[in-house]
Parts: sequence; C-alpha cells; structure tokens
Amino acid sequence: MDTRQLTALLQLSSPALPIGGYSYSQGFEAAVERGLVDGEASACLWIRQQLELVVAQCEAPIWALLFDGWAGGDWEQLDYWNSWFHASRETQEIRQETEQMGWSLVKLATDLDWGDAGARRYLLGQATVTLPAAHAYAAYALGIARSPGLAAYLFTWLENQVMAAIKTVPLGQMAAQRILNQLRPNISTVCDEAFSRAAQRPPRIHTLAPQFAILSSRHETQYSRLFRS
Repeated sequence: MDTRQLTALLQLSSPALPIGGYSYSQGFEAAVERGLVDGEASACLWIRQQLELVVAQCEAPIWALLFDGWAGGDWEQLDYWNSWFHASRETQEIRQETEQMGWSLVKLATDLDWGDAGARRYLLGQATVTLPAAHAYAAYALGIARSPGLAAYLFTWLENQVMAAIKTVPLGQMAAQRILNQLRPNISTVCDEAFSRAAQRPPRIHTLAPQFAILSSRHETQYSRLFRS
C-alpha cells in the first residue's frame, strides 16, 4: 500500500467521517441497561462475540461480495446483495442505522467525486443504499484493496463499540484502549473468514443472533438512552 492509498484508508476509517457512526451502539446500550454488560471484562466479551458471531457471519462477507460487485461492475450482484442485507436487518433501529449511514456515505462520496461518475449516478438512483454497499464502493473508488478495505470497515465498527462502552458502562480511556488492543488482532481472522464465506457457492452467510435482535427491539422503547440504536 502506497502513501496515497494509506491516507485514503485513514480518511475512510476516521472517527471524523461525517456519517453518524457515533450515534449508534447496535444494542450495546440495551445490553448495559439489562445488566449483561457491567464492566471492562463483560464489555470486551460482548464486543468480541458480536464481532465473531454476528458481524463475521453476515455483514463482513456481504461487504466482500459488494466490493467484488463494484470491482467487476456487476450491477445485478450489487442490487442483490444490497437488497439482501437490507432485508436481513431485523429491527426498525438496525434498518434505519444502515440506511442513514449508507446514504450519508453516498452523499459524501458524491460531493467529493470519489470514483466513477457512472457508479455515483447508480448509487444516487437507488431507493436504499446500505452501509456495507456504500463503504465497499468508497474503498474501491479510493483505490483501496479488498483486504485493507474490509479491515477498515471492521475497525470502525470496533472503535464505535468501544466508544459506546466508554459512554454507557461507563469505562475509562485506558480500559477502552485495553479492549481495542485485545480485539484489534481478531480483525485479521474475521477478514479471512469473511472472504472464505463469500467465496462459497452459495455464500455461507447467516444472521441468527436472537439476543442481539431482542436487545435492539427493547432499545427502541428504553426509557432513557444516549444512542439511536
């Protein structure tokens, strides 16, 4: 990776990227409210299980399939997997999250002229663009390779989860860095698994995560909350 690609990757994975990721906890706040997470150890366990048992099983391989669609100019594949991922979002909050963040990233990519004008017109013409579809496009458009692009997507997710832990458990900054330090090496394994799952025919993907869905549903009516999901 040359310096230009590296700096593009850093921009795409920066917390300053204005797509609203800081607004969401993906059920983490509800897990704290229900007493499933109450300190550093339980926060680390929750985030690791979400990464390995939820994200790695579906969202990460979907990202890989969408990146391949952009790289190959396969509009049919892009339509299919973008719609498939959108339909797989089990609660109103989770669906609204991927819609809002996906659209915000499309708007950013359009305003900054990332990638091919035809591809941007395709994105703007879609009724819904999920976050994996928009992020995979941004990575491809910026000349970022498949593996580091997915790693950036996963690290952004991990960092947002740790920030949610800081605000809701609450945790101190050093505890947050210990969690990041412990889980960051797992991203490489998750990438490998995602690419393996995406390469199967049909892709080996599943979304069975009942506790995650239940907590997301409960979060919609939680009395007091900091996050939108």
